[in-house]
Amino acid sequence: QVRLSESGGGSVRSGGSLTLSCVASEELFSSYRLGFLRTSRDKEREGLAGIDIDGTTIYADSVKGRFTISQDNAKNTLSLQMNSLKPEDTAMYYCASGRDAWQYWGQGTQVTVSS
Repeated sequence: QVRLSESGGGSVRSGGSLTLSCVASEELFSSYRLGFLRTSRDKEREGLAGIDIDGTTIYADSVKGRFTISQDNAKNTLSLQMNSLKPEDTAMYYCASGRDAWQYWGQGTQVTVSS
């Protein structure tokens, strides 16, 4: 059974940090690309960071240098360390997985950044 479950969202002031975690089922963690995306009322869905099966990472320009994606293979856990958060980072954040597209999604976790 494929499964993705995020945690770690919350409210923080501008300049603060949060870490999102995503526990993935074994099948997704070992065979699919993993990543984090976000959606908000003001913006279209935005891919933030991804990590391929070979460990290669990729970041959106909007978060490069501020967000870091990593994985713990022993725990099937994907993490997104978010630093220097800005009000415009306020969104619902999702963990996702897939091969050619983001086929599987978690339930999402809200991140709110106040000025």
